[in-house]
Amino acid sequence: QLQLVESGGGLVQPGGSLRLSCAASGFSLDYNALDYYAIGWFRQAPGKEREGVSCISSDSGILKYADSVKGRFTISRDNAKNTVYLQMNNLKPEDTAVYYCAASTPYSDYVCVSRGYVGMESWGKGTLVTVSS
Repeated sequence: QLQLVESGGGLVQPGGSLRLSCAASGFSLDYNALDYYAIGWFRQAPGKEREGVSCISSDSGILKYADSVKGRFTISRDNAKNTVYLQMNNLKPEDTAVYYCAASTPYSDYVCVSRGYVGMESWGKGTLVTVSS
């Protein structure tokens, strides 16, 4: 499994922006870069179930977003830096949650077209995003 570390969370006012980063490491010899993995962003608000926010395939050819964030969030990746980003604009109080990134198994881009991006293997520990005035 990969090691994933999220960063970039914090407190922001409604209408503000944040960019989350997900740095990956711990690659195997056979799959030694992020290029082989689909990456998803998930969030869990207090008292709610975890939900899939966005997903990006290994080559960025598939980009998926939850309806609640379409038009406001943008997922991207820099495979040379083994990092995936989530740019979040026009943040709303209901975006408040712990945000997690997760990686698929190698060659598993299909997870991005599954309901809720089911099938992720590796998970980070999360970063807290609080949207409040």
